[in-house]
Amino acid sequence: MSYVASLHIYPVKSLDGIAVSQATILASGALEGDRSLAICNEAGEFVNNKRNSGVRFLRLSFDIKKRIAGLTIQDTEEEFFFHVDRERLRIESWLSNYFGFPVKLIENLLTGFPQDTAAPGPSIISTETIAEVASWFPRVCVNEMRHRLRANIEIGDVPAFWEDQLFPQADEIVKFKIGSVIFEGINPGQPCLLSTRNYAAKETYPNFKNILRAKQEEIMPDLVKRGHFNHFSRLIVKTRVPPQPAEKIVHIGDEVQILGASKSIFNTIPD
Repeated sequence: MSYVASLHIYPVKSLDGIAVSQATILASGALEGDRSLAICNEAGEFVNNKRNSGVRFLRLSFDIKKRIAGLTIQDTEEEFFFHVDRERLRIESWLSNYFGFPVKLIENLLTGFPQDTAAPGPSIISTETIAEVASWFPRVCVNEMRHRLRANIEIGDVPAFWEDQLFPQADEIVKFKIGSVIFEGINPGQPCLLSTRNYAAKETYPNFKNILRAKQEEIMPDLVKRGHFNHFSRLIVKTRVPPQPAEKIVHIGDEVQILGASKSIFNTIPD
């Protein structure tokens, strides 16, 4: 039986996630507290791995109930704690000093700051997919691969790449059920998988992209032909949640059931 093996939310966009035992689906379809905070520069651009390499060396802990964030610079011992509501100016000052330019910590409690506003629901992957992809690289552990992919819901008791069936055709959506919640699989997402740099150490993997290309041709030729994978960074499934009568909760252990596919003239896979 396929089931929810683990749940992660990412309180601050682009920073570390935290494991939770359950997560509430908001009216927008987003997970409560997921990417609800984000760091922005003066131009209003997100401060992320693509724009600033310093993000990958910033460690985050987060107490959801107390709304307290702990920040540590990697390879240092001191952790700095901030209440994200009462000490917003203080945390912004600390982050500005760290990055070397002024930043703001912004918040959206309704939708968060999803990568794709058309698919604000939780992202999904199987635990075996994470383990399989990590096994291709001798110096990449499962936890680092999990950090690279940054999915919200991991599905257990299924083979690697099981999640591929959640987006069979470019003009279709797949409805599936987790516990009592109905989801729609939209298309594959693009995490920062192709980065050649180790997130946990100051080193690079010179053959990272070559290995990915070889594995793409070996394992997923049919998916590539169908257009779902124009490169191998698309390993997670983005979702949306149809309107439901009340807020729902996803729990670890909830059963996952695929309900079927239907056509959607609005659903496309981005280039």
